[in-house]
Amino acid sequence: MNVLSATDVRKNWSVTLDKAIHEKPVYIKRTRDNLAIINIDTMKEALSGYRFTFRKYTEDDNSVTLSSEEFDIVVNDKDEYTAELTLARDIKEYAEDFYENFATWSIAPNRRTHIPYVLKALMLDEEVIMEELTCLDGRN
Repeated sequence: MNVLSATDVRKNWSVTLDKAIHEKPVYIKRTRDNLAIINIDTMKEALSGYRFTFRKYTEDDNSVTLSSEEFDIVVNDKDEYTAELTLARDIKEYAEDFYENFATWSIAPNRRTHIPYVLKALMLDEEVIMEELTCLDGRN
């Protein structure tokens, strides 16, 4: 892998950004730190295999409960469409909260696996998150 030094990147910032946007991800090393600059479209493609899954439960009152498999999110609403919309909104809100406290949550053992889903949700609006929802059969 071609890793650039932080000094070279500073000297050629515009060229480095152009490469990351139009060609391929750029990897940078600064002392002991390593990082990557990646185009958002490439990031979306890299995360395309991550889907938001949930279990669906129909309650005795015919309301619908959806329980996220990736996050500790459970919603209940009058019908499946409204519940999915609420779940998509809650996923987006969770992702934004996670990102605001990334330094804490990204190292928490019970939250580290959320990172790819959080990054994906941050790039999508709620309607697209709804399209990314996959239903698994839940048992009441």
